[in-house]
Amino acid sequence: MQLAKRLFILFIVNLLVITTISIVLGILGVTMGLGANGYDYQTLAIYCLVWGMGGAFISLMLSRIMAKWLMGVEVIDPDTTDPQLSALVATVHKLATAANLPKMPEVGIFNSGEPNAFATGPTRSRALVAVSAGLLQTMNPSQVEAVLAHEITHVANGDMVTMTLLQGVINAIVMFLARVISFFISLNVKESVRPLVRILVTIVLQICLSILGSMVVMWFSRKREYAADAGGASLAGRENMISALEALQRTIQYQDPRQPESMATLKISGKPRGGFMLLFASHPPLEDRIAALQNMQM
Repeated sequence: MQLAKRLFILFIVNLLVITTISIVLGILGVTMGLGANGYDYQTLAIYCLVWGMGGAFISLMLSRIMAKWLMGVEVIDPDTTDPQLSALVATVHKLATAANLPKMPEVGIFNSGEPNAFATGPTRSRALVAVSAGLLQTMNPSQVEAVLAHEITHVANGDMVTMTLLQGVINAIVMFLARVISFFISLNVKESVRPLVRILVTIVLQICLSILGSMVVMWFSRKREYAADAGGASLAGRENMISALEALQRTIQYQDPRQPESMATLKISGKPRGGFMLLFASHPPLEDRIAALQNMQM
């Protein structure tokens, strides 16, 4: 039940975009309001907001393409004659209609023994919902429908766009702080090498601060999982949603090593984490999600 869990998609791709932007701006001599006495902070803030949001939305536009490539998704022809795949497409379309999506999502399947699914895409009209072969093999039709309902809820709630806006704000803050800090650090080196030092320190700080910022993104991701569980329960039935999560809990020890950890935010569940690492977890513990559904007022 991860969605649109895009860490690689919304974090790694995003990080590469803003780092590339920084390098290009440095080479072109674009100073973002930098003068002899430091930055014009208002000008810098505007630049960082524009470029930070730009980086986040570029990664959003690439999300569906990147997910297909990273996960090896094969899009299913809606007119397929395969009975299992045809039933899968029909279920997604039924749930999409119930969730009032403006356009039917693409439906795909990827080759993994790990029981999982994900949803991604730049808008509610350009979404992709995909399931693993392992999910179809280990879950019954009611459980599969509940998983799909969870993913459709992610799409209906616009989670990808909301996360992109959050990522854009974090990008802007990261770019702003990296440049201000690197300016003061560069004052302690020879004037002849200050521009190079500023560029290098800015890049290093952007990477480090982006990792810290990802904790905020993952916090939001965990919150949205509860909302998607509730939406899945509404569309497919609370008992089916609980049953699906319990099935995932029984198989959580299996994680396909061929699937990138960076895709965790796109799926319905992730690897269990504890302690400090919970701050970087895209999903709450399955037992907490099950308890939330059991206590939910219908």
